[in-house]
Amino acid sequence: MRTSPGSIVFGIAAGLVVAVLAYRWVTAPDGRDERRLEEAAVVAARELVAGRLALGDVEFVDPLAPRRQVGKTYVYPSGQGFEVSGYYRRDAGDDWHAWLVQLDADRRLLRLRVRDDHPGVAELGADDPAVEILR
Repeated sequence: MRTSPGSIVFGIAAGLVVAVLAYRWVTAPDGRDERRLEEAAVVAARELVAGRLALGDVEFVDPLAPRRQVGKTYVYPSGQGFEVSGYYRRDAGDDWHAWLVQLDADRRLLRLRVRDDHPGVAELGADDPAVEILR
């Protein structure tokens, strides 16, 4: 089988294009920077949920600790900040409670929505205009 000069040139050119694109993909800082911002938003959301609702030690399911059988979670850039969703429970006997946090660019709370019927959570939600308790 003979190889034509055109196919050799095409093979070399295609290999170079793939190599350059792979190099740019590996060394591009944009993806890593975005991932770092998303991780910081999720950590801030966890702290805000636990702190605003005075939950103490809880178990979280969120984009950093996903568990499909509990439910879908996400972190999404929204305006100048992020939206983060997840679930928490107080202990293994507790149901999972869904939450959604909206953060500004400085990771400060804009809005927190929680589905929880615990009496202490309902009281805290009544006192805080940024918190909405859903039943």
